[in-house]
Amino acid sequence: MEFSKQIHLTRRMMDERLREASERLWESRDISELYPEMVFCIHSMARASVPLMKAAVDQLQAMTAVHPIRAPLIEYFVRQIPQETGHDEWLLEDLEALGCSRAEILARMPPPTVAALVGAQYYWIFHHHPVALLGYILVVESETPSVELVERTVAKTGLPREAFRSFFRHAVLEPAHNDTLDGLLDSLPLTREQQGLIGVSVIQTSNMVARAAEEILEFHELAKAAAGPTTPVGSGDRLEKGPGL
Repeated sequence: MEFSKQIHLTRRMMDERLREASERLWESRDISELYPEMVFCIHSMARASVPLMKAAVDQLQAMTAVHPIRAPLIEYFVRQIPQETGHDEWLLEDLEALGCSRAEILARMPPPTVAALVGAQYYWIFHHHPVALLGYILVVESETPSVELVERTVAKTGLPREAFRSFFRHAVLEPAHNDTLDGLLDSLPLTREQQGLIGVSVIQTSNMVARAAEEILEFHELAKAAAGPTTPVGSGDRLEKGPGL
């Protein structure tokens, strides 16, 4: 079996938690209130995408030993960097369409769970092998909601359509990105250890993204319990008051 098929099978076997958390978010009756927090969390991840790939390229180029996967990995990351550049800006624009202040968004501390998620990739890049980043990319690129789901959410929430532009764009872009990654995974002469590292990265990423989604739901429930009757959402202070995610 091709490695791309094997690793996607691993992802599907291990991502029940992520699927459940994602479904609970998107189908929540409180999605209008949850949505700004969800976009902020995704922005916290997206702003690290290009720096992660640049770090991987730097580390690969610094390797003195000759590795058969070194050159194709560098080529892949160098090609992907311009394609991913600016995606965090799209999310900032979505948040601004919700009435959030850009300055407050950028000043707000990213969720610790996201820091741990991204930090694991930096650790593997610098202290083991940058090939681990392929597992991270595989998960985050596979979790884009469908156009139909986004359209349904726009209609359900009544939030500005402009606040969903990044999701609409990714629904179009990600299939081609996924095909490119699958082709790379099948062409690389990966050792068993390298395949295992990608698999561990897939599992780690899936679990941590699921945890980040669960925290959005948990903090929202805690905030509702503490506040009593809810008030309408629509201002930037939703982000300012949010407890970490």
